Amino acid sequence: MVKKQVQYSLVDAFTDTPFKGNPAAVCMLEEERGEEWMQSVAREFNAPASAFLKPIPPPSLEGNQEDPVPKYHLRWFTPIAEIQPCGHGTLAASHFLFTSGLVRTDRIEFHTKAGLLTAKRVDSFQQSDDTSGSSNDKAEYFSIELDFPTIPVTQCDSTDIPSVPRTLNGAPVINIMTTSHGFSIMELSSGKAVVDIQPQFDEIQNSSGKGLIITGQADHDSEFDFITRFFCPKLGINEDPVCGMANCALAPYWSEKLGKRDLVAYMASSRGGRLDLHVEEKTERVLIRGKAVTIMLGYLLV
Repeated sequence: MVKKQVQYSLVDAFTDTPFKGNPAAVCMLEEERGEEWMQSVAREFNAPASAFLKPIPPPSLEGNQEDPVPKYHLRWFTPIAEIQPCGHGTLAASHFLFTSGLVRTDRIEFHTKAGLLTAKRVDSFQQSDDTSGSSNDKAEYFSIELDFPTIPVTQCDSTDIPSVPRTLNGAPVINIMTTSHGFSIMELSSGKAVVDIQPQFDEIQNSSGKGLIITGQADHDSEFDFITRFFCPKLGINEDPVCGMANCALAPYWSEKLGKRDLVAYMASSRGGRLDLHVEEKTERVLIRGKAVTIMLGYLLV
């Protein structure tokens, strides 16, 4: 039986400027595909994440009623492993659905191994910072708000402290924590110290934890509240350009430390990206708002 062609899009997430933010491939599946196939496609794209969407048929409704919220199965893969959850992959998938005409509502539900996630389209009148003329239509200038669960953070056990002296190169460490997903967090004395880090990926590869999140408070005159970088060579990504998942752990921490529920985060990779965050302490959720831009459209033939 001949397999149907698979529509795909390459989207830069958490930016409105092409070739910035974090790239993700988004594949729309019309039929079941195996995990091995999805992993092979992710390896072929070699993007930090590849997202795979499959529509969930709406329930039978009486008369002319329509299910108001489109629902999709969603999975994410790096070039070497399946991950969950993935913020920038979800933002990219939402952007693809909103801009392709496949959904006509302002809200989407995603059913994932990490639970139910939602995306909401938020109209924006702010123009892009890009002046090269290479940006997409103004129709793409809107924000997307993701509703994700917070990720618990605990103090790092002394036996699990990552040993990365060459990466730190003397930078003062204020706090060391670990997430419930097994990623290490190091808080440095300032956002500038985070920016100045020269990661030694062999050292990080051999240290404890699935990956290393380094964060620090931004300067008081900055438009941002905290600065972060995320290194995860064990997942096939030396530095994740902009990571929503990391901010599900960091947002509650910085919210408590700074005494505010609304935060602006910046990820200081070479591509860079901004995340607007709102912490819902009672429901243990974090709202992550960002923009995205489509870079490429096409079809997989296998």
